[in-house]
Amino acid sequence: MLVRGIISGSGLEINGPARWDPQVRDPGVYNRFLAEGRLGLGESFLEGGWDCEALDAFFSRLLTAGVVDRLPWRRVIGPVLLAKLRNRLHHLHAPRNIAAHYDLGNRLFEAMLDPRMVYSCAYWKEAGSLAEAQEAKLELVCRKLDLQAGHTVLDLGCGWGSFARYAAERYGVRVTGVTLSQSQLELGRELCAGLPVELRLQHYRDVAGQFDRIVSLGMFEHVGYSHYRAFMRQIRGLLKAGDSRFLLQTIGGRHAVRRSDPWMEKYIFPGGMLPTTGLLAGAADGVLILEDWHNFGADYDKTLMAWWANFDAHWPELRPHYDERFYRIWRYYLHFCAATFRSRYNQLWQVLYSRNGIPGGITPVR
Repeated sequence: MLVRGIISGSGLEINGPARWDPQVRDPGVYNRFLAEGRLGLGESFLEGGWDCEALDAFFSRLLTAGVVDRLPWRRVIGPVLLAKLRNRLHHLHAPRNIAAHYDLGNRLFEAMLDPRMVYSCAYWKEAGSLAEAQEAKLELVCRKLDLQAGHTVLDLGCGWGSFARYAAERYGVRVTGVTLSQSQLELGRELCAGLPVELRLQHYRDVAGQFDRIVSLGMFEHVGYSHYRAFMRQIRGLLKAGDSRFLLQTIGGRHAVRRSDPWMEKYIFPGGMLPTTGLLAGAADGVLILEDWHNFGADYDKTLMAWWANFDAHWPELRPHYDERFYRIWRYYLHFCAATFRSRYNQLWQVLYSRNGIPGGITPVR
């Protein structure tokens, strides 16, 4: 069978006995897989055409063996043209794209995330739980930024205010956070009440002023590659002269092709795109000074599996608000993403920049 030939070398056996072996219930899955690649594979899963006990291990084997890269992305329109069209309309559609994911309901994210509601990669170096790992990540960011009491800090893509609240509480800084999600804004304002934190419903392009520090944790994936250079110039214009710093945390892809996974694009993050090292470096070249580049992508595997454990454990209370198809979408999403980091297909970077260079350089914080 053609499909068996494609997945050969991955250690997968169709209808095999291992937890990671796919169990095909509908023979039509094979044609969807061959004709539509990633999108067909994902949609046939949602429709119940196949299943797998250990989805994370299934995807990890596919990715490690390079099977995913050999699959078609779209049947009709090419990925490069799609990328250009999406980027041309990116800012126009940004609020709608953000709302499609982040306004699914705060109860969902409260159930899935840690108590601080951090929706980005945790730092597991010395942590034993998701809550500890997310606090460790927030502390890592604060130390890299060298926060000092009285600093003004801009948080781009502030989510529910997790970083803003932590930095204000622990370091005595004043934080301005911007998001495009109304649901995030409303809950974030409640969580940050009484602190020197201002959260706004605002696009990063419309922010004005000068700040000692800028941070962006997990927002850059929504910027779009044709806007990277403008983004970096906007950052430079918002940083004060002197010892000012910008920390960018983003998922990064290892392939130079500027496209999104079609299933993720359709069901999870419309308009999302992952930078590569070259695209990211080129965008900042001549605009900001690179001080440090830290890759801890393997930690996202653990983070995503912890989110899945929370989601699955709280599903009985979430079920009245979402349907079974939603459950399968999020099961597929979280396990597929975990596998991309486990296989080192994707990475997680924290990149530290300065506006004019830090005298004497920095001592890397890990």
